[in-house]
Amino acid sequence: MAKARKPIPAYKTIQNSIAKLIRTGKLKAGDPVSSERELAKIHDVSLMTARHALMELEREGVVERKRGSGTFVALPKIQFNRLMSFTEQMSARGLTGSSRLLQATTLDSEPDIAARLNLGSDARLLRLERLRLAASEPFALETYFLPADGFPGLARKSLERDSLFAILQRDYATKIAHADEEIDATPADSRSAELLKVSKGAPLLRMRQVLYSTSGKAVLHVLGLYRSDRHTLMIRRFR
Repeated sequence: MAKARKPIPAYKTIQNSIAKLIRTGKLKAGDPVSSERELAKIHDVSLMTARHALMELEREGVVERKRGSGTFVALPKIQFNRLMSFTEQMSARGLTGSSRLLQATTLDSEPDIAARLNLGSDARLLRLERLRLAASEPFALETYFLPADGFPGLARKSLERDSLFAILQRDYATKIAHADEEIDATPADSRSAELLKVSKGAPLLRMRQVLYSTSGKAVLHVLGLYRSDRHTLMIRRFR
C-alpha cells in the first residue's frame, strides 16, 4: 500500500507561490512582494505563518526586507565558484545582464600585464573597461587586457550586448578553458564608488585573472572590482 504524501506546510506553499511569480517574470528584481498581512489573507493562514515564509525567503536570498518600506525581490548574488561569463551568470538566474563600455584604448607600454600574458614588454595591448549591470543595478567594474594584434577589430564588436567569451569563441576561434585568479579586498575609490553606486571606501572584492584558452595560451588579463553585497565566494576546504 502506497504511503500517503505528507501535506505541504502552509509556509512552503506561500514560498512556492512567490518563487513561481519570480520564475515566470511576473515579479522582477526590485519589485515589492505582498505584505505578511496580504499573504495571510490570500492563503488563509495566520500572520505568523506568512511571516515565517518571508523570513525563509529572506534567508535564502530570494527577497530582502527593508524596515519601514516592505519586502522586495532581491537582486541575485553571484557566486564565483565556476568560470562563467557575466552574461551566463545572469542568464542562470533568469536575468538579462548588460554592459556599458566605458573605454576602449590601445596601450604600447604595460610590461607587467604583458608579462602575465607571456608577451614581450613592448607588446601592444587592447584595454577594454566595462560596467556590468543587471536590473539597471551596477554589479561590477571590469578592465580587460588582450594582445591587440591577436584580436583585430575587437573594440568594434557589440561589447555592450554580447558576452566577451562568446565573441572570442565565435569571431576569433578562441575558447576560454580555465583561469588563474587572485582575490582580495579593496576600498572603493571616488571613481569606482560613483560607477558602482556605493559609498567611497566601501569594501569591494578585487579579482585579478589570467584566462587561458583550450590550447593553453594566456589570452586575457582581467582586473575586476565587484560589489561585495552582490557577490560571494564559496569554498570547500579539506583537513
